[in-house]
Amino acid sequence: MIEIVGVRFRDTGKMYYFKPDGINLNIDDFVVVETTRGVECGKVVLANRRVNDDKVIAPLKTVIRKVTDNDIKKVDENRKKEKQAFNICLEKIAKHKLDMKLIDVEYTFDNNKILFYFTADGRIDFRELVKDLATVFKTRIELRQIGVRDEAKMLGGLGVCGKPFCCSTFLDDFHPVSIKMAKEQGMSLNPTKISGSCGRLMCCLKYEQEAYLDLLKNTPKIGAIVDTVEGRGVVEDLNLLTSKLSVKLDKNPDGPPIVVFVRDVKLIKDGKIKLEKEEIEKLKGLEEN
Repeated sequence: MIEIVGVRFRDTGKMYYFKPDGINLNIDDFVVVETTRGVECGKVVLANRRVNDDKVIAPLKTVIRKVTDNDIKKVDENRKKEKQAFNICLEKIAKHKLDMKLIDVEYTFDNNKILFYFTADGRIDFRELVKDLATVFKTRIELRQIGVRDEAKMLGGLGVCGKPFCCSTFLDDFHPVSIKMAKEQGMSLNPTKISGSCGRLMCCLKYEQEAYLDLLKNTPKIGAIVDTVEGRGVVEDLNLLTSKLSVKLDKNPDGPPIVVFVRDVKLIKDGKIKLEKEEIEKLKGLEEN
């Protein structure tokens, strides 16, 4: 067993384990830690606890100290410098006529490096831009190209549900989302219905998938043959959350389907969820990061 604390460097960033080194820490404490890119300041999101050795990647970096008043002052100064650096970088991008969109700027706590996050279609030759920025800031410069999902996470906003983006509120990291998930959840495969503001498949399709798969175990799928109190028929539509089925009766093929609960039918032969080749090709771009 090894003692760890969980630290996050951005409100919506990934949590990392550190060795507390005898320091007792509580959630929301701010600490100065040693990282692979230098000394950084972060917030404790997981208090001291012991975990199995196989849960961590050794060797663990160490918590140096709880923040001091001077540390807090330095963080505030870095936030101000980041805004200035953002505007300067915008000017340099325009000067070099680069087809890239600057998203965010981040100073490391010790000011040994400035990271510029940007999006672009394809590869960008930014070597001259890096030289220009290094001349201005007199420190190490790193330009990091990110995807549209990372852009949405950094900038934030409201989703189609009217709530703040999941990625910018509580999701630590991105996970692969597939068109198959949308199909299994009974959603319309209309790009505007299943994609977020980033233009990619909505993150909620992933973290809700387990619940839908559990419901699918006990719900006849579209095309299934079932017996109802009014006779045998074929499932034409279903609502997994309400457990309701629309069934076209064999004895009344030209009539409207009846609506019944899953508990009130007997499954004779189940249907299958299929993704047509045309559907995959049409929506393939939505799965890209």
